[in-house]
Amino acid sequence: MEIGRFLLRLCAFFYFYRSVSAEATCKLKAKFNLSGYKDVEKKKVVIGGMFPVHKRIASTDGNTSRVPVSSGCEGFNFRTFRWTQTMLFAINEINRRDDLLPNTDLGYVIYDSCFTISKAVEGTLTYLTGQDEAVPNYRCGTGAPLAALVGAGGSDLSIATARILGLYHFPQVSYSSTCSALKSKFQFPTFLRTIPNDKHQSTAIAQLVLHFGWTWVGTIAADDDYGKYGIKDFKEQVEEAGVCIAFSETLPKVSSPDDIQRIVQTIVEATAKIIVVFSSDVDLSPLINELLRHNVTNRTWIGSEAWITSALINRPGVSSVLGGTLGFGVKRADIPGLQRHLLDLDPYADALTEEFWEELFNCTLDYGKAMRQAKVSAKDVNGTLSRAGRGVPEWLCTGTESLAKLNNTYSDVSQLRITYSVYKAVYAVAHALHNLEDCVEGYGPFNGKDCADITDFEPWQLMYYLKNVRYKVPHTDEEIYFNDGDVEGFYDILNWQLNSNGEISYVTVGHYNGSAAPEDRMTIMNDSIVWNNEVLEPPRSVCSENCQPGTRKGIRQGEPVCCFDCIPCADGEISNTTNARECILCSGDDWSNEAHDACVPKIIEFLAFGEPLGITLIVISAFGALVTIAVGVVFAANIGTPLVKANDALLSFSLLFSLVVTFLCSIVFLGEPQNWSCMTSQVALALGFALCLSSIMGKAAVLMLRAQALKAARARGKAAAKAAKAAAEAAANSDSPDVIVTNTINNNNVNAGINPEVDILSHAHQRAIAAVATLIQAIACTVWLIILPPHPIKNTSSQNIKIILECDEGSVVFICCIFAYDILLALLAFVFAFIARKLEDHISEAKCVTFGMLVFFIVWISFVPAYLSTRGKFMVAVQIFAILASSFGLLTCIFLPKCYVLLVKPERNTEEMMRPRAKPRDGTGTGTSASLATAATNVNATTASTAIDD
Repeated sequence: MEIGRFLLRLCAFFYFYRSVSAEATCKLKAKFNLSGYKDVEKKKVVIGGMFPVHKRIASTDGNTSRVPVSSGCEGFNFRTFRWTQTMLFAINEINRRDDLLPNTDLGYVIYDSCFTISKAVEGTLTYLTGQDEAVPNYRCGTGAPLAALVGAGGSDLSIATARILGLYHFPQVSYSSTCSALKSKFQFPTFLRTIPNDKHQSTAIAQLVLHFGWTWVGTIAADDDYGKYGIKDFKEQVEEAGVCIAFSETLPKVSSPDDIQRIVQTIVEATAKIIVVFSSDVDLSPLINELLRHNVTNRTWIGSEAWITSALINRPGVSSVLGGTLGFGVKRADIPGLQRHLLDLDPYADALTEEFWEELFNCTLDYGKAMRQAKVSAKDVNGTLSRAGRGVPEWLCTGTESLAKLNNTYSDVSQLRITYSVYKAVYAVAHALHNLEDCVEGYGPFNGKDCADITDFEPWQLMYYLKNVRYKVPHTDEEIYFNDGDVEGFYDILNWQLNSNGEISYVTVGHYNGSAAPEDRMTIMNDSIVWNNEVLEPPRSVCSENCQPGTRKGIRQGEPVCCFDCIPCADGEISNTTNARECILCSGDDWSNEAHDACVPKIIEFLAFGEPLGITLIVISAFGALVTIAVGVVFAANIGTPLVKANDALLSFSLLFSLVVTFLCSIVFLGEPQNWSCMTSQVALALGFALCLSSIMGKAAVLMLRAQALKAARARGKAAAKAAKAAAEAAANSDSPDVIVTNTINNNNVNAGINPEVDILSHAHQRAIAAVATLIQAIACTVWLIILPPHPIKNTSSQNIKIILECDEGSVVFICCIFAYDILLALLAFVFAFIARKLEDHISEAKCVTFGMLVFFIVWISFVPAYLSTRGKFMVAVQIFAILASSFGLLTCIFLPKCYVLLVKPERNTEEMMRPRAKPRDGTGTGTSASLATAATNVNATTASTAIDD
């Protein structure tokens, strides 16, 4: 201690005699220009204070050719001047109390930081030195010990001062520095504050944004630690919750019209309706002025505690821009006696109060200055000095003006929030000093239970008591204690509403308590909020409207995730939540409804018996079967007639039976597919057509062979006729005709003995052909049913919204082979019938078979594209139509002519009508299929008779 005092005296010696010695080591480098309040005489302890009474430092010309001078300040701030007076009021109140520091009078040294870091540093160094001229690292003087610094205003100012004070372990209690960076005890070991940490406020604003569902938000921050850290913490929380930042702007610390204009342009062009502002009122004021000039409305502003109750922002005319603003204010309280103290100012007491008075009443307390101003004004008005000449300067203040009559933010004590924080900070220092003074020796906290001396203590000793102080604030009974330098994060949620006088008032619409459980931290009364333009509903601020169920979010390339397009879910997909990121695929048996917000069971489709189309097909099938049976009855009734005998009756009946099977099997295709119906329908169709086509093929084969035999017999008959004719002509011209005639007759007899083989295939052969061909198909169908039988399936791929109940063939190879076999039978029958088409009789059966087979092929060739182009139950309908059409074609073409003869023209049902028609004169006529043998016999008889006649 003695060594320190010795060094202090030595430095002072060199300081006062620096001009004498050229080798002096202590040299004053600068003299600071500080304004404020000071009362240290006869005081036991001195408390420091620092307030941004002015808004900025005065500009300089930047001339470096002369000695630099510490800049003065400009832009008087009535709100912060009230804070300054609150500290004076609190110290005076403490000095009058008997229960708090009863034996100690507190002094104070208060400086104006001018809302500038450089001035804050100047004030800190000067305060630590203990004299007007700063000497770093030394306390020059023997006055009362310094207790703590209350200040220094904004967060960036406190950061600068806290770094210096921390070097000396000097306590600092801030009333308005909320930056979260100040929580670090590694960087700021002696910093405490009576205002909540911005971590709480950033969280509160984030919860407010999420509470109202705003996902598209703009941010504006002051270009200092307060704004940067506050917005950073806010962004981290809301972005994690899915909120997007539409724009992020920074307010300049130094006036920059271009930057302000750019920010205004950004706000105007942005679609975000919610703007969060972390800034002081001083930094925000230029932007508000420009917004008013551009009349930027329809925005909702979310304000931080630094400006939400500032009269610098809440001034007449801002309601159109800032009406409906929401913000967070620190705790409010009424401080009895403060308003009287504020109004009882002596304008001549000090320079700072004098400046306040002059700014408030727009006059001057300096008579000479008033005279000069009056002379200038008089010249400007009428060129006379009449009033100035009477000695009553117009601009002179009387000093008796009434503060109470002015509606000014200085005297407004309705919203004491930061003011209340100043009050608590002073009391925190006072209670710490009180605990230090009341320490009982032997029970102290230092050096083996020592106590500190109130008249000569070290800053770090007071720091111990400050960290552990716990007290109740007078008049409010709020209990204050520091948790790692911070207090509880409690805020009032304020809403700017117009009152009956047309002025903006701060209405509390909720609270936020950072110490409560997460779900209980915020309480807000939505119905009490009045939004911008007096709207009662919360505004919407989204980059893109919510994607409703049935759609999904499609992110826009290069834009924030909150900007997206709502893309409808594809068919078969749904979304049943708002803002779904992906659509959900419905299961195989379900499909999306029309709105694509729910999966519904697919429509079950099959060709039912009871629907109109099914009934129609049943009627047609039954009609075809009945007609076929009727034809069979007609044939049975005429079984002994030449027409029926000329055609193998049993083969005709098998053909009719197969047609009945094909007609009736089409009905089995109807209804919900079952195992039995799938097998029955396909197998019955295959076997029915196999029997039908094999029967036709047997008939056609006989007709073809008969045609070939007739052709051969006719050729031989022509040859014999030519030979006879030649013989007769030779006999007529010969001398011995008998010999010639005899020879001719012998030759003709030889030729006549060769009869055409017209019935190589008998009825038995035809029946065998039909039976074998059908048996082959039956064997193939049996193998098919054993190995891979047809079975019902649910077809979910053909039509999205339907489940088609249909029969699966089991094996494509089998069904192709089976129906290829039927096609082979049909081709053979057609070829045989086509070859025999020139057999001419009154029935022309070969032609009838040919036409029947042509109809069959046309129907099934047309069936293929029609079947492939249809879906669902109509595929079954097309298949049934093909079956019925081909069956009706065969029935009509083959049996209609015969039934016509049997029923309508029975007179033609004779043996004569079964004989061939008369031959043409050229001898090239064709024969009948019923009497080819008779025709051959007639040829031989004609040849013999000709020889006899000759």
